[in-house]
Amino acid sequence: MQKLFFTLTALFLCTGIQAQIWVSKSVTSSFFSSTPVEDIDAQSKSGASAIDTKTNNIIFKISNTSFQFKKKLMQEHFNENYMESDKYPTSDFKGKIAEQLDFSKPGSYPITVKGNLQIHGVSKEYQAKGLLVITNGEAKATSTFNVKLSDHDIKIPTIVFKQIAETVQVKITAVYQLKK
Repeated sequence: MQKLFFTLTALFLCTGIQAQIWVSKSVTSSFFSSTPVEDIDAQSKSGASAIDTKTNNIIFKISNTSFQFKKKLMQEHFNENYMESDKYPTSDFKGKIAEQLDFSKPGSYPITVKGNLQIHGVSKEYQAKGLLVITNGEAKATSTFNVKLSDHDIKIPTIVFKQIAETVQVKITAVYQLKK
């Protein structure tokens, strides 16, 4: 996790000395899918993210094996059969916040983020709405969006097709602090 954090920070430090970098070392991400047969729900609390307030660039990186499931067998199938976590260990997002924000002004700001989400080795452009709440020395970002599995070349075997939804709902929460 520490290596992941330093990689994210290094990417942004190259953008210029005057940039303000906000980092989150414990991004919570979850996904949920529902079918008449079974619900699938998983959560990770070990992602990392950074925002460069000069360029409005934002990045996220999450280890695929960090997702925890209620059923151990689901976790095993997720990593081995669907995500192929040995081959594709991380998922990431690189994009830009559309709105110009002043991180020194506390408030609640609706945001739109546009960029590329890479899952299972396949990158696809996404645009998602979110909320950024800025308080004294902290910024909390939340977003919920849908991901279609076939867009990222994730195959669902016909034997379990009725148990796994074609689209999953993804929720992200990140609490940022200014990198000093």
